[in-house]
Amino acid sequence: MSHRNRDRLEFSTSPSCIGMLLVATGDSGVVAVLIGESGAELLSDLRQRFPNATLVSGGSGIAPVMGAVLKAIEDPSSPSDIALDLRGTSFQQRVWNALRAVPAGETPTYRDIANAIGAPRSVRAVAAACAANPVAVLVPCHRVIRGDGSLAGYRWGLDRKRELLARERAFALAA
Repeated sequence: MSHRNRDRLEFSTSPSCIGMLLVATGDSGVVAVLIGESGAELLSDLRQRFPNATLVSGGSGIAPVMGAVLKAIEDPSSPSDIALDLRGTSFQQRVWNALRAVPAGETPTYRDIANAIGAPRSVRAVAAACAANPVAVLVPCHRVIRGDGSLAGYRWGLDRKRELLARERAFALAA
């Protein structure tokens, strides 16, 4: 019996301009980009998300992926072709795919995303899918705002959300 959670996941941590990052990959791509204060905190989060996985620190394929994730944070205008292995419900997958289509510098509302996936009454469920997103930055849930234009919660903190949005605005203005 094979379960996706019984994967071998390679992971690495690195400091970044928005805090400590943990990037984890499986056979099909990135399964997690987590942001926090310490590597230990992030490793605990990874273990909770993938309790049956074999976790391997610093495997051979993780360094270039970490570099690409750091570049995506530092230069949000650069296109990212990082392979993702998004794991969630079909609804979450629809939300996350819609988020990936949002260009850097744009800030749709939760309602906009709900409409984009054909579920206009699912605004709260869209917000929940954003909160459950395990792939920070690469699935840009930080771009989603409230209908009144204010920033809503962000799994990794509103200060990080503000920083990511400010970086994207700066790159959008420079383009």
